[in-house]
Amino acid sequence: MSKILCEKIKTWGEELGFQQVGITNTDLSQAEARLQTWLANDFHGELDYMARHGLKRSRPALLHENTKSIISVRLDYLPENQNEIKHILTAENTAYISRYALGRDYHKLMRQRLQKLADKIQTEIGVFGYRAFVDSAPVLEKAIAEKAGLGWIGKHSNLINRKAGSWFFLGEIYTDLDLPIDEPTTSHCGECSACLTICPTQAIVAPYQVDARRCVSYLTIELHGAIPEEFRSLIGNRIYGCDDCQLICPWNRFANLTKESDFNPRHNLNSQELLSVFAWSETEFLTKTEGSAIRRIGYERWLRNIAVALGNAPKSEIVLNALNDRLTFDSDLVREHILWAITRQTT
Repeated sequence: MSKILCEKIKTWGEELGFQQVGITNTDLSQAEARLQTWLANDFHGELDYMARHGLKRSRPALLHENTKSIISVRLDYLPENQNEIKHILTAENTAYISRYALGRDYHKLMRQRLQKLADKIQTEIGVFGYRAFVDSAPVLEKAIAEKAGLGWIGKHSNLINRKAGSWFFLGEIYTDLDLPIDEPTTSHCGECSACLTICPTQAIVAPYQVDARRCVSYLTIELHGAIPEEFRSLIGNRIYGCDDCQLICPWNRFANLTKESDFNPRHNLNSQELLSVFAWSETEFLTKTEGSAIRRIGYERWLRNIAVALGNAPKSEIVLNALNDRLTFDSDLVREHILWAITRQTT
């Protein structure tokens, strides 16, 4: 396939709203070795799906037959100034939600655009084999994006772009086209270790190694049971995910605000008071998280997370009364975390 087609694919991708498009091959042998080591260390915790699909994650042709080239794209999602985000983290009575989840769930939006990109390619060259992915199958999206020249994987394990930081989503199209590939970029983390230092729970156990079992995003989103007590006080006011390692990264001084109105905060989720969201009924939760990534954790874990945050909030009779009022909620999981929070508020 000609370089001209590759240039057209990149132009079409940018016209569809992606900030960057890169192309790579299917050799993920280095990433496969890192993944196997990570799994062997049990750093995946309850993320069983990371080990469930054998080698499909690191060998694209096993996931989608005849895959020869991969088109990788990125889409900025940062919805607000990073100084405002840092302010919310220090406002102990305000709920902090990872900034990727404030607006519309990105999966559907990106899949639609990847489909449009595939349609444009098909119009140009005729029918070809492909499959689009947006965090929806066993795909090593960061390793693929790194090989495609979209950035490098930083010490916190997120992809960093020298001109755009790390506040972006990734998506892929696996194809049976034999396309010219882009050169990967080199790492520019240097001696910086800010992300390791800032991590609230010290989940980045070594450069490029994250123990998910300690990660606030894992604890508040992926973990279904009780949050281990050793981490509860460290979670602070973070009720859904964590962005600390991105906020501290010096490369994010180059990050751009998103151009997508769908990623803007809904229902003031960027500045809700903890007591306000703790008071939501299940119906309110479902209504205000409709179309949002937040809904996937369900109402029970939503209350679990907020109870922990209220336990970390400044001592207050209003907070204590709200916690006591919720003790009647029909969930042992929620009540356990409420009782922990009440102890924190009263001792």
